[in-house]
Amino acid sequence: MELLFKERLFSWFDSYDIYDAQGNTIFQVQGQLSWGHCLQIYDAAGNHLGTVKEKVLTFLPRFELYEGEKLIGHVQKELTFFKPRYAIDVRGWDITGNFWEWDYQITDLSGNFIASISKEIWHLTDTYVLNIANSEDALHVLMLVLAIDAEKCSRN
Repeated sequence: MELLFKERLFSWFDSYDIYDAQGNTIFQVQGQLSWGHCLQIYDAAGNHLGTVKEKVLTFLPRFELYEGEKLIGHVQKELTFFKPRYAIDVRGWDITGNFWEWDYQITDLSGNFIASISKEIWHLTDTYVLNIANSEDALHVLMLVLAIDAEKCSRN
């Protein structure tokens, strides 16, 4: 399954649209006013699916991931020098990025491919292509992308 993740132009808060290969909206993300990033995820019909919420006053950036109202895990930036790494406790997944922080690979504990994330650089807003092995993982992969993008935004 391939999804295109695009930040909306001219938005006061973080807002994104996520499309399938045919250009249909699959998810919508709306940022809300809060201390730190708080991103609400909705399906195309407007049903709330989850939340990515930044924890403030931490040494390294940390995000909580909620499916509905249930906390399903955390994402935390690790202190590294060359390749970005994030400690995640979501479904036993591991994520690593390349030196430029444009491409990421998500695998399970056995090293099996879950998803790849590639940033497209010639766009006015943040745009990512998500290649996901199983469509059931799309929401959780999206949550990880949102946390990484918010962490990078906070750093800049």
